Amino acid sequence: MVVQSVMFQGTASDSGKSWMAAAVCRLLTNQGKKVAPFKSQNMALNSFITDQGDEMGRAQVYQAEAARVKPDVRMNPILLKPSTDQDSQVIVMGKVLTDMDAASYYKFKPQLIPDIKKAYQGLAIENDAIILEGAGSPAEINLNENDIVNMGMARMAAAPVILVADIDKGGVFASIYGTIKLLTKEDQQRIKGIIINKFRGDKTLLEPGNKMIEKLTGVPVIGVLPMSDVDIDEEDSVSLVRKPRQKNPAKALDVAVVDLNKISNFTDIHSLKIQPDVSVRYVLKAEELGTPDLLILPGSKNTNEDLASLKRNGLAKAIIHAHADGSVVIGICGGYQILGRTLRDPNGIESPIKEQTGLGLLDTETIFNERKTTTQATAKRKNYVLKGYEIHMGATKLGPNTTPFSIIQETNGEAEQREDGAVNADETVIGTYLHGIFDNPYWTRHLLNRLRVAKGLAPLVNTMVSISEYKDQQYEKLAKLFEENVDMKKFSQILQDSTRDD
Repeated sequence: MVVQSVMFQGTASDSGKSWMAAAVCRLLTNQGKKVAPFKSQNMALNSFITDQGDEMGRAQVYQAEAARVKPDVRMNPILLKPSTDQDSQVIVMGKVLTDMDAASYYKFKPQLIPDIKKAYQGLAIENDAIILEGAGSPAEINLNENDIVNMGMARMAAAPVILVADIDKGGVFASIYGTIKLLTKEDQQRIKGIIINKFRGDKTLLEPGNKMIEKLTGVPVIGVLPMSDVDIDEEDSVSLVRKPRQKNPAKALDVAVVDLNKISNFTDIHSLKIQPDVSVRYVLKAEELGTPDLLILPGSKNTNEDLASLKRNGLAKAIIHAHADGSVVIGICGGYQILGRTLRDPNGIESPIKEQTGLGLLDTETIFNERKTTTQATAKRKNYVLKGYEIHMGATKLGPNTTPFSIIQETNGEAEQREDGAVNADETVIGTYLHGIFDNPYWTRHLLNRLRVAKGLAPLVNTMVSISEYKDQQYEKLAKLFEENVDMKKFSQILQDSTRDD
């Protein structure tokens, strides 16, 4: 089958290559092509569970959404989830393989090449085009010998490369030149175009620099994309530095999210952010917290370590005080575990901390074990059907002062009956293992209206916000932004020249 391919690599992390890939996925899909995204190795704490129970990186999920296809673990065969500054959980084709330190993984990763090739070739057979994404920068010369995600992957796929540079960081031409010139001659020749991203101002002022960098590198600048307000999921916590730290006074409801050191799946908050009456802010320090209407403890890759950190920096006490002063508190996954009385890890599964007391806002006890739960789930909470997904180690036992938050009725397409989460007596503290809980618009509006009434405000009606419809609008907006700011003749030629028979 004839397949086209193009790979977006960046001069640095957070340069915008994930967005470029998503834009092209939507553009080609709109042209009637069958398209799949692909990233051989992802390092991120934001992940997703497919309907097969496989875990994959979040970036390839939104790229699949942009391509109007279901997420498939083959789109991200290797996922690394950092648990400490040195170690990561290694997930291969959606399943946990082991934990490794950086040096061990560097030696091990050539063994993953057969899995990567099989995943890519399977997608290539089924699609008209594969849109690849690299990781970090291809000029990380200390890692290039065993590279499987940047030029190493481009060689495996015989894919042309477009280099994405972030002008907002400064030094854009130096980063372009340095990235290209640090590569081998063979890999330099693989780069067919340059896109400068996040530009502010008059593009004509860039033209002399563009011409000079083209002369110096021999690679054409095929586009300059402006800084935009396109709103799609972020891949990792690097982006959190740009998140608001203060409440928007124009919004009725104040939602504070505790910015944990090992925060994971903070994409859970996206559906709250788009609500018309909600201001979302991220909290790093105890003195920033105050008494929000809703306080959220998100997921964590290392729950025990994050709990210990909350105690050290005073946020643990601040959270307890906020609840006492009237804040409703919701914990998701690791955040749910932190809200309990006790966390036990007798075998050191998650961290060296064998046991510690939680915040005590829920009468629960969590025991960590080696079994990792990875499921899509459908649950029932009173009159509301809730859809979400679970990614967690350990099990939580409820005490007599709590009731289950919901009843799981289906996991990965199979019928099941089991309890999820916990709620205290007056429902001011809620814990759940369901990621994506706020993506359920009717339950979310019910919760927000409850907060409004508590403040003496009238409930909002007929304001259901569908996250799927909102995202679709953003993918269209992103595709249009790409199309209007990239030389589409040159881009189409790059794609056409990549055509190969797989």
